[in-house]
Amino acid sequence: MNVIFLGPPGAGKGTHAQKISQEFSIPQISTGDILRQAIKDGTEVGLKAKEYMDAGKLVPDSVVIAIAEQRLKADDCKKGYILDGFPRTVAQAEALDKIADIDFVVDIDVDDEVIVKRLSGRRVCPDCQTVYHVDFEGYSPICAKCGGNVIQRKDDNEDTIRERLSVYAQQTAPLIDYYKKAGKLIVVDGAKPVSEVFADVKKAFEA
Repeated sequence: MNVIFLGPPGAGKGTHAQKISQEFSIPQISTGDILRQAIKDGTEVGLKAKEYMDAGKLVPDSVVIAIAEQRLKADDCKKGYILDGFPRTVAQAEALDKIADIDFVVDIDVDDEVIVKRLSGRRVCPDCQTVYHVDFEGYSPICAKCGGNVIQRKDDNEDTIRERLSVYAQQTAPLIDYYKKAGKLIVVDGAKPVSEVFADVKKAFEA
């Protein structure tokens, strides 16, 4: 099973992709992970990516696709894989179609206002990285695990969240129509409780 997970930032793509990865023993692959690994391994395309990143520039699609192609040929991908956060654009999806056969695409759909509330209310302990939410029962600004002061991350403020959602709507959301036309899209309601969302995602893999 070769699957793509789509969804706006804060939809839970990473969380559910990780659970599915463990459940079905197939790797979860993200753009960030494959870029870092290619750079660490010192591959030709990895070194190209590093040049752009060191210069503070976006890594071109051609380089990202070349790195993805290398990763998808690895032995652990023989039974399938989950692409988490890749492709990000229709151009990347079109390039991916030339090197991979995608079975289906899971779109974890969550309304923007739900995302804003979810992420802006998130708090983290900088000492032990435990995550909390201001709406959780018994929430305290003191970490229950280590006693540290719980904080809001800079990228969890409302303005930053709305900017990230705007970028997603412009660059990545068009993939929903792209895969819908291809007959590969499965939409899951990501606003439901985590356990229910995972159950719906899992059904797609068991169908």
